[in-house]
Amino acid sequence: MARRPLPRILSTGSAQIARSRELARTAADSATDVLHPLITITRGLRRLASAGRRRWADTPKDKRGPLLFLVASVVLVVALVPYGPLLAVVTLMAAAAWQGRDRTPAAPEGPDESQTQRLRSLYEALVPYFSTAEDPDPLFTHGGEWDKAFPVYEFDETGRITQLVIRYPAYFTDGEADSRARIEQLLHAKSGRGREYRFAWDEEGNQLSVTVLPPLPTDIAAQRFVTSPGETVLGFTDPTEVRRTLPLTYGEEQRDVPPVVWRTGARSTEPHLLVMGQPGSGTSTLLRSIALQALLHGDVVIVEGGGTGEYACLTGRDGVLAVECGLTGALASLEWAATETERRLIAMNRARQAGQQPPDDTKRPLWILLDRPSAFTHLATADGHRDPQSLLQVPLRHGRAAGVTVVVADQFDSADTLSDAVRQHTRARVVLGPATPEQLAAVLGAPPRTTPAAEVPPGRGYARLGTGPVHRLQVPATPDPHDEETNDTARQAVLALLPPLTTPADAETVPAEAMVADAP
Repeated sequence: MARRPLPRILSTGSAQIARSRELARTAADSATDVLHPLITITRGLRRLASAGRRRWADTPKDKRGPLLFLVASVVLVVALVPYGPLLAVVTLMAAAAWQGRDRTPAAPEGPDESQTQRLRSLYEALVPYFSTAEDPDPLFTHGGEWDKAFPVYEFDETGRITQLVIRYPAYFTDGEADSRARIEQLLHAKSGRGREYRFAWDEEGNQLSVTVLPPLPTDIAAQRFVTSPGETVLGFTDPTEVRRTLPLTYGEEQRDVPPVVWRTGARSTEPHLLVMGQPGSGTSTLLRSIALQALLHGDVVIVEGGGTGEYACLTGRDGVLAVECGLTGALASLEWAATETERRLIAMNRARQAGQQPPDDTKRPLWILLDRPSAFTHLATADGHRDPQSLLQVPLRHGRAAGVTVVVADQFDSADTLSDAVRQHTRARVVLGPATPEQLAAVLGAPPRTTPAAEVPPGRGYARLGTGPVHRLQVPATPDPHDEETNDTARQAVLALLPPLTTPADAETVPAEAMVADAP
């Protein structure tokens, strides 16, 4: 069925509302600026009136008569003096303006003593790296002025640095990775461990911006994401990294979170995905999340090498062609997937040569998810069987044209057992769990612009799609609903996304009328 375009009021209404809110906010700010003197005088008159009422209430009753006589005498004298009423009004307005002034104490300018000491210590620690003996006017010297090197700085409530801009001399080798890594490691240690920092090097301006990143939300549960066919949400990242947000539901609350969207299909430049991590880092969680999203528009074949039953909840579901945990079943499923890829290519090629549309049985996407295929490599070598990874060459090389997507997840200790085809054709990469900078650079192809944290929650890591930037990533919580340690809320969220069970062919009941009609 062809999709209808959204009505114009729905497609442009949000932009008009945002523009109207901006105009209303600008008009309110302008009116506040214009009416600020009147607001100040009105507030002062109210304070003077309140002070007068308090003075009258505090005056004893036997002294109120003389007080009224004194006030009436002052009013009479002011009325008889030339220009008295005008001077009285001017005096009253001046007193009201003085009483109505903003009495909020001004924020102290500059850092306090403890913050100054922290900045001075950081400045002294950078002196050996940003100074040379040949510099006639060094920016960094022992006992020098740190405020010239740190033009911008911010602190949190605890007194730790949250943002810092560092000016460094032009002769510093900021184009060398080792020099930059030493500075980043020093700043990470001196500014406070246990946090993630983003380093932005401006080689042209000779400036380094250091920003403390807030932790990514870990309470995002599995749910239906607002995506189009061919888009898969790997997780969520920082708001400044992507231009898109997705509306997510948190119980009765709803908020927009920036996602990391992986696009597959015939026009994708990263048709296959490789996930690496440590045990317990959340690689199986990511594969379950991908499988639940892929089942909306395609079929899934799951091969699990760990043998822990992480995907038992998908067995027998509509769209799940196989869930294999043994070597024999894995070889059979992957061999069928390779044959199916070749069949789709031949059928689509014949249709194109005839000037026709591809057959319908080649349009439905096919997903091949492999969790720890390195475990089968050892078993196949011991039993003299074929390595299951060798059957992935055809789906990896020709899967994009045939509508076949391959997702491989494994651990760092088995990275050397991955085949060359998996390494070459998985251009989308994800690393979950704690990892060294060397491991991140080896898998992602580029180091992240943030400092990796030593302790991270499950599903936390980095993602890079092709040659794009490295994003921080938090995978949505998609636990195994059959696990006894899974809380009931997360279990129900996953169960609500599972497709219905498929009735086996041998279990289908045949109507009695059909049996009578088929009888001789």
